[in-house]
Amino acid sequence: MAIREAISALKLDDSETAVLHVASRVFAALVASGRLTEKNGDELIEFAVRTAVELARQTDLAIESDGEVISRSPLGL
Repeated sequence: MAIREAISALKLDDSETAVLHVASRVFAALVASGRLTEKNGDELIEFAVRTAVELARQTDLAIESDGEVISRSPLGL
């Protein structure tokens, strides 16, 4: 598949786009630190994505946004 076709096939939600942005920064830091080799690119990408997802998960747990309703009652009231 050509790169242009692959790009046009991508449909990312807002949360996926946010994780992609963080993952790209993590990956760039790994590249800048000299950790990228010809053999470990896929491994580093997976690490960057897992790290970005964990950061998003921890952020979601720590911050209550206006759109979220968190019940304090054991009955869900």
